[in-house]
Amino acid sequence: MGNPSASVPSVEAVKSRLGTLPLSERLSGTVYAKNQVALYPEISGKIATVHVQNGQYVEEGDPIVSLADNQYREQVQQARANMRINEARLKQAKARYSELEAQYKRTKQLSDRELSSELELETIQAQMSSAEADVELAEAQLDQAQSSLEEQQDLLSKTVIKAPISGTVGQRNAETGMQVNSSTQLFTIGDLSNLRVEVVLTDQMLDNIEVGQTAHVYTGSNANNSDYIKAELSRISPFLNNVTRSTEGEIDISNGNNKLRPGMFVPVDILYGESQQATIVPTSAVYNDPTTGEDGVFVATSLGSEIQPPEQVDPENPPPLTEPTEIQFKPVDVIAEGRMEVGISGVDPGSWIVTVGQNLLAQGSEQARVRTSSWERILALQGLQRQDLLQHVLDREGNLNDSARQ
Repeated sequence: MGNPSASVPSVEAVKSRLGTLPLSERLSGTVYAKNQVALYPEISGKIATVHVQNGQYVEEGDPIVSLADNQYREQVQQARANMRINEARLKQAKARYSELEAQYKRTKQLSDRELSSELELETIQAQMSSAEADVELAEAQLDQAQSSLEEQQDLLSKTVIKAPISGTVGQRNAETGMQVNSSTQLFTIGDLSNLRVEVVLTDQMLDNIEVGQTAHVYTGSNANNSDYIKAELSRISPFLNNVTRSTEGEIDISNGNNKLRPGMFVPVDILYGESQQATIVPTSAVYNDPTTGEDGVFVATSLGSEIQPPEQVDPENPPPLTEPTEIQFKPVDVIAEGRMEVGISGVDPGSWIVTVGQNLLAQGSEQARVRTSSWERILALQGLQRQDLLQHVLDREGNLNDSARQ
C-alpha cells in the first residue's frame, strides 16, 4: 500500500516582506562610441596605402588611407606653372604702363612749353588707360591662377584621409588597389573609452523620465544578472517624431572595463522613483490562473503560526520539507514591478508565498509539503537563463518528490 503523503505535492516558499520598490522603465539601448564617425574619401581615386588596421588606436591627424596622387600632383604642377605665366604677364603689363607713364610726363612738359601738340598728349593718355586695363586684367588672371593652384593643392591634400579625432578604428572597408569615391566608407572611428547609449522614449514615458535619473546599463544580453554599469540619463531630445510620438534619450558612460562595444544592443533600466509601501514578493511568485485570467499567489497559511518553518542556512543544503500544510490561492493586485521583485496588495507581509511548484497546486491540491527558501536563492534562480532555470527546477522538483516518498 502506497504512502498517502506521496500524493501531496512538494513546493518551495519564501517569506514576503513589507517595503518599496524602485520604479523603473525597461528599455533597449544601442551602444555608440563617443564622437563615432564613418570615414569617407572626399575625392575619387585608387587606394595606394592603408596605414592602420582594425582595432588600432590613432591620434587626431594620423594618416588612415592614402590614395594614388600622381594625377593630383600633375594638376598642382600645371596650376603652379600657369600662375608663374600670369605673374610674368602682370609684370609685363606693369612695365608697359610705367613706360607710358614716363612718356606721358615728358610729353606733358613739352606740351606746357608748347613744344608738343595736344593730340600727341591725348594719344599717350589713351594708351595709358589701355595699359592700366591690361594691368587690372593681368592681376585678375593671377588671382584666378592662384585660386586654381590652391584648389589643386587642396585636392592633393585630400588624397591622404586623416583621423578627424583621436580614437580606435574599425569596420575596415579599405584595401590597396581598391577604387573608391565619396560614397565609399573606409573605416569607422570613435572613442571606445567613452560610450553613448541611445534609448527610445515614448511621449508617455516622458511623464516620469527626465534628465539626471539613474540608469543601469547591462553589459550582457541577459538583464536578469547584476552585471551593469550605473550612469545617469544625460540628454533627452526635445523633439518628438510626429509619426511614432517618440524621441531619443542618451546615456554617457565610461567604458574602462571594455565590456561594451559600439553596435551592441543592451537592456537599460531607467529608475524614476520609489513605489508606495506594499507586500514584496519575488516575480516568480505571481501566478496567473489560466481559467480566470486572475493574478494571485499561493500562501502557506499555517507556516509561521501553527508550523514553525526551519531557517535556510546553506543554499546548497535546503531545510527539510514540512508536514502537509494548507495552501490557499489569494488574488492580488500588482502595485509595482521591479527587476526581480513585485509589490502586491491582497496579502499581508510576513506570509509564506510559494515560488516553485505552483503548477502542481493549480491542479487542485489544497495541501502541500513546503520547503522554506531564502530570498537570495530564489533571486538567483530567477537570474538563471531560461533553459538553465527549467533544468534546475526540474531537478529540484525531482529531489523534493523523492524526499516526500521517503
